[in-house]
Amino acid sequence: MYQETAPRPELAGRVSWLWEQVAEKDGTQLVVPDAAVDLIWGPDGLHVAGPDTGPMPTAMRAGDVYVGVRFHPGAAGLTFGVSLEALRDQRVPVAQLDGPLRELQDGLERRPGIAELTPEAAARRDAVRQAMLKAVVRRWRETPEPDTAAPAIATALRAGRSVGEVAWDLGFSERQLHRRSMASFGYSPKILQRIVRFQRALRLARAGRPLAEVAAESGYADQAHLANDVKRLSGVTMSVLIR
Repeated sequence: MYQETAPRPELAGRVSWLWEQVAEKDGTQLVVPDAAVDLIWGPDGLHVAGPDTGPMPTAMRAGDVYVGVRFHPGAAGLTFGVSLEALRDQRVPVAQLDGPLRELQDGLERRPGIAELTPEAAARRDAVRQAMLKAVVRRWRETPEPDTAAPAIATALRAGRSVGEVAWDLGFSERQLHRRSMASFGYSPKILQRIVRFQRALRLARAGRPLAEVAAESGYADQAHLANDVKRLSGVTMSVLIR
C-alpha cells in the first residue's frame, strides 16, 4: 500500500506531499533520481534521503512501514543542518544530525500494529507524520529561507535551456549559478539538468507517448541519447520503469 496526501496550504511552498507505504511483500523497490529530498521514518528509524544521482534500490520486508515528507526540489534549504551536497546519494540517520530533528528521533519508536490496514493504525501513522512536520517547521524558524531563485533554475533547465542560457536569463554568472545550484539542490547545474530532463521524459513515457517523441520533446539529441541517459540514471531501461 502506498498513499500520498497534500500538505497543509502553509507548507505547500516547501513540501511536495506527505506519503506512507506499507510493504505487502518482500522485495526491492527502485528509487530513481528526481532532485527531491525526503525525511523518512522507517524500520531503521528516522533518516534523510538526500538528492540522488543514480539508482537507489531499497530492500523491503512484508509489513515494513515508511512515513515520509517530500520536499520540493530546491526547497529543503538547511532543514537538516548540513549542506545538500553532503547528503547527496546518502541515507543519513537523523541521530547523526543536531537540533529538533534529532530530538524527534527519540519519540518515534516502532509502534505495535502501525502497519495494519486499520483506522487505528492509520491514525498512528498520521501521528508520526504530524510529529515530523512539527519538528520540520520548528527547524525552519531557525534557518534561512531557501534561495528564491531555485524554482526558476529548475524550471529553466527542465525546459531545455542550456546552463549558459539559464545563467544569462537569471542575471548570474555561470559560477554564481553553479554555487546556487549546489546549495539548493546538492547538484551542479549540468547534473540537475540531466535529472529534471529524465523526469520529464519519464512522465511523458508513462503517459503513453512514443519514445521518439519523448526524446524530442524532453530535449534529447535522439532516442539513443534518451536510452543511454535513462540507463545511467536508473540502471534499467525505460520499458522497465514504465512497468
